[in-house]
Amino acid sequence: MRRLIGLSLFLLLTAAPAVTAAPDHPVVIAQGASGSLELVGHSPLNNRGMNAALAIKGDYAYVGSRTDAKANNANGAGVLIVDIKDPSAPEVVGEIGPPDEANPGETSREMRIWPEQNLLIVMTLFSNCGEIHACSPIEGQDRFNFYDISGKNAAAPKLVSTYEPSNDPHEFFLWDDPKRPGRALMYLSTPSGAEKIVVTDISGARKGKFTELVKMSPLYTGSFVHSLALNNAGTRGYIAHLTGGVGVLDTSDLAKGVKKPAIRVLTPPNNAPRWEGPGPHTAMKLFGSETMLITDEVYGTAMRALGGHGCPWGWARFVDIKNPVKPKVISEFKLPQNDESYCSQDAAHPTTSFAAHNPTITKNLAIITWHSGGLQVVDISNPAKPSQAAEFLADPVIPILQEDPVLSSGGDKVVAWSYPIVKDGLIYFVDVRNGLYVMRYKGPFATEISKSKFLEGNSNLGDALRFEPV
Repeated sequence: MRRLIGLSLFLLLTAAPAVTAAPDHPVVIAQGASGSLELVGHSPLNNRGMNAALAIKGDYAYVGSRTDAKANNANGAGVLIVDIKDPSAPEVVGEIGPPDEANPGETSREMRIWPEQNLLIVMTLFSNCGEIHACSPIEGQDRFNFYDISGKNAAAPKLVSTYEPSNDPHEFFLWDDPKRPGRALMYLSTPSGAEKIVVTDISGARKGKFTELVKMSPLYTGSFVHSLALNNAGTRGYIAHLTGGVGVLDTSDLAKGVKKPAIRVLTPPNNAPRWEGPGPHTAMKLFGSETMLITDEVYGTAMRALGGHGCPWGWARFVDIKNPVKPKVISEFKLPQNDESYCSQDAAHPTTSFAAHNPTITKNLAIITWHSGGLQVVDISNPAKPSQAAEFLADPVIPILQEDPVLSSGGDKVVAWSYPIVKDGLIYFVDVRNGLYVMRYKGPFATEISKSKFLEGNSNLGDALRFEPV
């Protein structure tokens, strides 16, 4: 049953596009960057390929795996530990492996660090394995492993507790309560369960105490909530609902810590903006603006038997939410490969995805991993007229132990994937195939990055509170 669920999710992720009318808002195609991205450092991560999530604290970065040990046991498929004390020379110094991670049939797909408790959180999935991740189809329990990374444990994390959610997760957002020290919540998207969102209090993680506070479904038509992000105050949630569109939720009960919290839907399903293709992958609010940034993820035509439609893949949209009851798309931002004119070349790119994936934002910039489009920095100072600020395409690493079967097994060998992380003014991101990269941005609003100590797109930690105080 778990394998059938995984296949169903992939079908929804790669559904064929519908025919729609021309948009009534600007569609911007990148015409050349106004700034640049300078390569500071790189690690090929043992040339293993199939790299996934990134988490950083202090002198160490941690990188998960999209595949399992059986498929890639020559150099390990666990959570790699990378010494980044010298950002120009990141070095793999260890791995979290069996029995805690890197077992057959499981992937360490997503990670966060809760710095207040010195905990590395690894979302380890069985439900994510299958054909598109070159994984062994083995049944198992999805879980979150919590590792102590204080002091010397940063170089050799120690498992302190495990949380097995009631529904299998796909993505999660870490919300650290800015008003109550020691309190943090995880907002899980749980596509395989009857409830599509689960919110869990992890404040007692070091004692193995986890409390599921809310389980609900926003009842949008179509498939499932792919991901959910929050504003810094924790009072609003922003959902990316595959085929169901995007919308806003009232999460203030959870922010306040009421005894019986509820999540309320502010955007009626019939009013949720939606468009052709699989639909939204990520939705997040821009700092200081009632605007959402939306990214779409689309796979290539090699998976057409499973619904993959390839070109023009997926790109970024901006949605006005001043009236959360009726949000409206106000602009789109594309790379040239996302334009219909490129699609005549599509047959040459069956295992490629020029799709926007994971964003991290400052006040006026969006840093987006764009699969084969590399790392993109977009000027969002006017969300109605976004523009390209900088881009970086990795030089392909040779050899690679495991190509991604649907993202890099063809001629395109760049797959920028993880949420970018800004640390001490530098941008860190993971390319599925080519490893860990450290970049320096030069261009419009560069000081928003250069003066940031820590920033990531899947939590409200660090400089997020500087850009939007609560």
